[in-house]
Amino acid sequence: MLKRMVIILLLFSIFYFSHTSHLKVTDPTSWRNSSVWDHSATLWSILQPGSPFFTSYTYGFDLEFILRKIAHFSFFGLLALLIYWNLRKSSWRYVKAWILLACFAFLDELHQAFIIGRDGRIIDVAIDSFGGALFLFLLYRYKKISKI
Repeated sequence: MLKRMVIILLLFSIFYFSHTSHLKVTDPTSWRNSSVWDHSATLWSILQPGSPFFTSYTYGFDLEFILRKIAHFSFFGLLALLIYWNLRKSSWRYVKAWILLACFAFLDELHQAFIIGRDGRIIDVAIDSFGGALFLFLLYRYKKISKI
């Protein structure tokens, strides 16, 4: 029961921060900004080839950028572990956890693309997915070593 509550709490936390307009990791006062939907955005306008969703970042490589990517990497890595621990034991458990994580990462970035002051990027899906894969790999290695 506790492991299900923890994963739900983390999912809602990620959703909350993704839904926060003009969020700045370096400015805690922005963490409570109200959400503003971009009513002109459509699923097609976000996912069409050449849209910002598929382009590189338009802002600089500064402390804010680095902290955001660390947050993506670590929160989704932790989420991958929680997904893993909530799945039934099977030979495909690691793969299932990673696929579910990658799907949530994609939906999270898509959601961000609808919020003014946020941008969803496919590169962030890759960063989130890589963080999850790394955390799952480290768990796998730890379990292998601890059996020796």
